[in-house]
Amino acid sequence: MRNHVQLADAYYRLSDEERKHGESASITNQRTIVREYCEQRGILLVEEFVDDGYSGGNFERPGFRAMLAHLNAGKANMVITKDLSRLGRDMTESSHYAERYFPEHGIRYLAPGSNFDSEEENLMAPFQFAMNDVYLRDTSRKVRQTLNTKRSNGKYVACPPYGYRKAERTTDRLVPDENTAPVVRMIFDMAASGQSCRSIALRLNELCIMPPLKYRVECRDNFTERGAQRVSDLWNYTTVKRILHNQVYLGHTLLGKSRKVSVKSKKKVKVPEEEWVFTRNTHEALVSQEQFDMAAHFMGENTKANGANPAFRHSIFGGIAYCACCGAAMCSGGSVYNGERAKYWYLVCNNLSSRARSRCLHGARIRYDDLMEVVRRDLNRLLSFDESTIRTITENAVEQANASLGGEDPAVQIGNIDKQTARLKRMIERAYRDNIAGALSDAIQEELVKKLSREIEELTVRRRNLAEGKTAAKEIRSAYGLFFRLAKRYTHIETLDRDLLHAFIERIEIGEKILPEGRKVAGPRTPYRQSIRIFYRFIGEVPGAGKIP
Repeated sequence: MRNHVQLADAYYRLSDEERKHGESASITNQRTIVREYCEQRGILLVEEFVDDGYSGGNFERPGFRAMLAHLNAGKANMVITKDLSRLGRDMTESSHYAERYFPEHGIRYLAPGSNFDSEEENLMAPFQFAMNDVYLRDTSRKVRQTLNTKRSNGKYVACPPYGYRKAERTTDRLVPDENTAPVVRMIFDMAASGQSCRSIALRLNELCIMPPLKYRVECRDNFTERGAQRVSDLWNYTTVKRILHNQVYLGHTLLGKSRKVSVKSKKKVKVPEEEWVFTRNTHEALVSQEQFDMAAHFMGENTKANGANPAFRHSIFGGIAYCACCGAAMCSGGSVYNGERAKYWYLVCNNLSSRARSRCLHGARIRYDDLMEVVRRDLNRLLSFDESTIRTITENAVEQANASLGGEDPAVQIGNIDKQTARLKRMIERAYRDNIAGALSDAIQEELVKKLSREIEELTVRRRNLAEGKTAAKEIRSAYGLFFRLAKRYTHIETLDRDLLHAFIERIEIGEKILPEGRKVAGPRTPYRQSIRIFYRFIGEVPGAGKIP
């Protein structure tokens, strides 16, 4: 039996996609129809709930959830929507609320535009729910196609990253954000100078700079109150690292890295890298390729000494100096003589310690000042190179790489292979034609095609290796260019400090002392030889590094 007092909640919904259809689907139109319907039938409209810009496949809408709470509080006994599609377009969920949830809670549901009344027989309802579901899927498909087209054309169809905003006249193009672009440039400058992500984050916090998500909440995007409260006020390692990894700051667009598992699910899964949409030069870059590459090389360069022996931290060689014999880190130590510890400060293989699990048989040991001088001298040697010398050592490195692949210029070899491959393919085609014409038996044709196909496969492998070598040559030139562009910032180094060392050098390998024949123990004045291999960042070992005579 129906309640004599009809207290109704009205619900209006409009998705972003449906807004394009104009006034017929608008919130205003829905409100007018529902109000007239209630007035004509003497229904008291208690409350109106609105979800503007929400998909019909999503039932976690704030307006819809608020209406359910209002109903559960007993403040209304009816729900009215313009038609069934306004309730939702997901067939399962819409049917559940219209035909089960509302009736089971004593709530009458009306959708005048669909001739639906939950207290009546609704024979066409299953078909209406199904058609709304089809509409949802078709709309999702069209949206995906539109997004894919925009992505392939280099248009930015996602939330603008920190440092950028959407252009005023066209919302699918990025332009620098005058408030945050300088911060991005500062982050890359600090990273390119060798600072770690963690130290950069600390510096940004010291400067009271708003982190990306906080900036979106305060200055750009609309967040729910709950969402805004959960946003951190501080920068962290991960946030900085994410910025330094993002190629958007080079002026490129990279989209489509994830997708929803289905049209009705919020869960996202990663998309294989080969399916990402990458478009170059779509907007103004905030950093140069050089800055980006340098930051990439220095990223995460937190000194390994932080986890080493406390004595090791006194040395600027922490995380860089290693024993050439066993590969163990070199730790610092010293001998006190007449109160002058610094005079006898040295680095020694960590596996020479009595606590070492496997003691190094030929462990390295070197005076700290001697190592400092050798490294400083060799680094100044590299800093003194003129353009001609730099070109020479760069091309020597390229030639060495080419020699490992056969000696001849890879581009020439690749050209010859392409000619041979084309010739073999023509021979295969001829074999098929001769077989059809009867000039070649099936058995001979099959054997000939197999032989020629094997040769093509071998050539393909050779070509791939050569192409990799060609790429390697390009990478070598780029690496040497990076190193010497960094080196141009300095003319001569008088004092070697930790920052300079870590900026230029990746690793140092220290060999054992080689004593004169017959000597087993070195005294203060005993002559000896000792190898020191210096591996520079980007370029590795450069011939000519010093040895201690």
